[in-house]
Amino acid sequence: MNNHLKGLIITTLGVLFVVPDSLFVRLIDAEPLVTAFWRGMISGLIILLVVPVFQGVAGFSAIFRTGWPGLIYTLLLGTTAPAFVFAVTYTSVANAVFILASTPVFAAIFSRIFLSEPIITRMAVTMLAVLVGMGIIAYGSGETGLSSWQGDLWAVYVAVAFAAALTALRKVKEIPMVAAIPIGYIGAALVIAQFVSPLPPFETQWPLILAHGTFVAVATCLLTLGPRFISSAEVSLLILLESVLAPILAWAVIGEDPGLWALVGGAVVIGALIVSNLVALRSHP
Repeated sequence: MNNHLKGLIITTLGVLFVVPDSLFVRLIDAEPLVTAFWRGMISGLIILLVVPVFQGVAGFSAIFRTGWPGLIYTLLLGTTAPAFVFAVTYTSVANAVFILASTPVFAAIFSRIFLSEPIITRMAVTMLAVLVGMGIIAYGSGETGLSSWQGDLWAVYVAVAFAAALTALRKVKEIPMVAAIPIGYIGAALVIAQFVSPLPPFETQWPLILAHGTFVAVATCLLTLGPRFISSAEVSLLILLESVLAPILAWAVIGEDPGLWALVGGAVVIGALIVSNLVALRSHP
């Protein structure tokens, strides 16, 4: 098996493991902060155990040499865990994942500001289309009982924070940062633990909670490994699968109707990103 095919398989599996993330948030009967605590703690502990197997202790020591970029990456990554739970809790799954699909747009903006990278015409057109799509989603946020602008804003924060984290990561791209993930996740969980009592829900729903954390951990590891072997455009296209499959899964399992405006806005966002990435692939095969 060549490296390209390996990258496609690993990344696709990573996306498939992350698809049920929002459904787990819906199914777990607990306060959002409790769900966020267990999501971060369990996935963080699993990744913490996996890192030494592949990188040894050196994997952890290396991230402490990354300075401010490494610290920013770790802190931002930690905040995305509870923010994602808030997003899915307070708006529809469709709204949340369609908005999260805009991450590459924010990444391009941050790369222009902090890395002095030019925004090419293709990306500028994509940004405009994505903004239109997000506007349509926001317009329809009152259409269903599950959608709200508060949840939409949390989803926007996750997209912005993750894009900023990826930009910081590029400043230290020569250093593997997988070991920073459990630090961010577990650190966020420990902060959340000061405000909630996470044990009661775990006692009655531990299989669901453990499954949630395990899926997130596996997805995180695979999505860290796979993109090493394929282009960024291919990664972006594969990750868009989550935006398509997550609302379908929520619709099939719990009957969550995303609403017409969410579907229209999501189609604009995903369509723009698909066209943009296909153009990028044709330009740089």
